Amino acid sequence: MPRYLLAVDFQPGVDPTPMDRWTPAEVDAHLAYYGRLNDELAARGELVAGEVLAGPDVARVVRSQGPGATSVTEGPFAEYSEWLAGFQVVEVASLERALEIAALVSAVPGRGGVPLGQPIQVREIITVGPADADQMREWLRDADGT
Repeated sequence: MPRYLLAVDFQPGVDPTPMDRWTPAEVDAHLAYYGRLNDELAARGELVAGEVLAGPDVARVVRSQGPGATSVTEGPFAEYSEWLAGFQVVEVASLERALEIAALVSAVPGRGGVPLGQPIQVREIITVGPADADQMREWLRDADGT
């Protein structure tokens, strides 16, 4: 069965109120929703992994051009308005099921119990990546949609 990465994009524009200004009951409801959803997916054998990520203010970007030519940049980053908050890996029978699960993740409640409508990237995990230049060219062509 195919595996999909469901990447949760944190976008304050969905509800610009920072979570530290939510009521404790709103935060608890938000976290409980994720807990119930993950429990249900695990019981169905669909949840492979899931993690919450630290914010971009403590993230690092590493760039290297070989030994002795490595730079490490600390956050916060210029594109701080959108960042990867966490992810789940699901193993499901079809893309349609992955999209159904993504919709459930997107509907996590925010303030007042209103679904956040968070954008969720759905990306198939490639089990065997390109092994040579021809396969890479084909993969790039597929990824580009041409």
